[in-house]
Amino acid sequence: MTESPNTPKSKAPIGSLRTLWPFVRKHRGLFVAWLVALAASSTATLSLPVAFRTMIDQGFAQGGGAAIDRAFGLLFIVAVALALATAARFFFVSLLGERVVADLRERLYAHLIGLDAGFHDRNRSGELVSRLTADAELLRSVVGSSMSVALRSLVTFFGGLAMLFVTSPRLAAYALIGIPLAVLPIVIGGRRLQKISRASQDRVADANALASETLGAVRTVQAHAREPYERGRFGSALLIAVNTARRRIQAQAWVTAIAIVLIFGAITLVLWSGAHDVAAGRMSAGTLGQFVLYALIAGGSVGALAEVWNELQRAAGGMGRISELLQEGSSIDTPAQPLALPQPLHGEVAFDDVTFHYPMRPDLPALEHFTLRVRPGETVALVGPSGAGKSTVFSLLLRFHDPQSGAVRIDEADIRQLDPAALREAIGLVPQQPTIFASSARDNIRYGRLEADDTQIEAAVRAAHASDFITDLPQGLDTELGERGARLSGGQQQRIAIARALLKDAPILLLDEATSALDAQSERAVQQALETLMRGRTTLVIAHRLATVLKADRIVVMDRGRIVAEGTHAQLLAAGGLYAELAKLQFLD
Repeated sequence: MTESPNTPKSKAPIGSLRTLWPFVRKHRGLFVAWLVALAASSTATLSLPVAFRTMIDQGFAQGGGAAIDRAFGLLFIVAVALALATAARFFFVSLLGERVVADLRERLYAHLIGLDAGFHDRNRSGELVSRLTADAELLRSVVGSSMSVALRSLVTFFGGLAMLFVTSPRLAAYALIGIPLAVLPIVIGGRRLQKISRASQDRVADANALASETLGAVRTVQAHAREPYERGRFGSALLIAVNTARRRIQAQAWVTAIAIVLIFGAITLVLWSGAHDVAAGRMSAGTLGQFVLYALIAGGSVGALAEVWNELQRAAGGMGRISELLQEGSSIDTPAQPLALPQPLHGEVAFDDVTFHYPMRPDLPALEHFTLRVRPGETVALVGPSGAGKSTVFSLLLRFHDPQSGAVRIDEADIRQLDPAALREAIGLVPQQPTIFASSARDNIRYGRLEADDTQIEAAVRAAHASDFITDLPQGLDTELGERGARLSGGQQQRIAIARALLKDAPILLLDEATSALDAQSERAVQQALETLMRGRTTLVIAHRLATVLKADRIVVMDRGRIVAEGTHAQLLAAGGLYAELAKLQFLD
């Protein structure tokens, strides 16, 4: 496999968090409300020590009931204001985090499903899903928590530092000694934490990819009794992930511990000096209490920043990997001014001297100087051994890839000059292994044309000879078919796919012979449905069964990406060669 999304890049991960700003800016109302609530809560926090000093110096010293009431009343009012402002700050920033992460996931998902087939061939779907879920989840804590904590801590740190100098400049100077010492381990440990955090997320992605792959092939696993083997593989992947996470947690814990020890060591030194000032009468007890609270606020803010910095390192790794995916470009470009497909579309298909190499096999041509013209309404069967290039013809016609040389045309229009979505709307596809989504039969069929009504869907069901088994389903068309159509047989899945193609009603039809793996009864039902589907359409068939070959207008024999013969069944049998060998070994069997 070539470079995957978890391949390290040279770019500093922390800088990738800037990519989040456009998503935050989209919700500027919530962002401003959060800032207002943050300012209010920070003001209330910085007012607490003043209220505390008033309570000590006035409430206790004067001893009057009214003075005590005022002092404690002021303290309670400040506490209530702090509580309300903190609740508002939590609400706005948490909601902002939810919306930003939802927007980011939506953007990433839309980008991934728009990337070309070559990208998806190179990357495992499990890894991509991990980026979409686990990495995006890390960013929720950044926007919904860490960002708020970081800004609040900065405000309270600088505010507390200013009030320390207002309260006692001499003691404040002592307190400053601990700040550079506290920041130093954060800076030194940050670089190491970046690398470990990225590695930790990569190992989680590996475990997720393995689980996704195995669960997607659970029947194969069970058929070979490989449950213990797969449990062992997944357990090993999890152990590697846990060990990597242990290194990250250990580094994070040491950075936090050292910062806190240094901060509160400085605070202890200040308290020792302040206690001597109170004993000597140079400072009141309330003023020392106020100074201590401001020192705790400032010190606690630095400690919180240390923890936030560690969280940012983890989230930056996730955002860096998401950014790499968002920067992935598709090799299938949509023209700035695409040509419109001719209307009505006749359905003529032409391959003009096409040569194509798959990106993962650059030295082996899948098609080489391939030229083919299919007339409107003609049925052409593609026959040849595995690896001859039959499926590649379909991939190029659907523009999953572009040829390195030559051109593919529909009604004389080069498909590279068309909008890929408009091109694919003009082509119906029935693959050998149809995709059945985990939804109802109705929704699976409607996938061919989303705006179709129930009458049109039911007509497609009848034309696909699917009415018999759909009627027998518990809720008919509204029955959930299960993941990958688990509630249906192979023949039933094929007829759902045919009904989908019938509903789409595209002028060009591609059939990756849908009956090759079916029993005789299912094959007969599917073959009848295919005949209905092919009527009046330009059809290209990858042929595996004699019935399809006999009814084709023309048979094209392929080998090693080239056309080696073409004609009718009888003509090709009489000529001998590769087709006659294939017919003897496969078709006439």
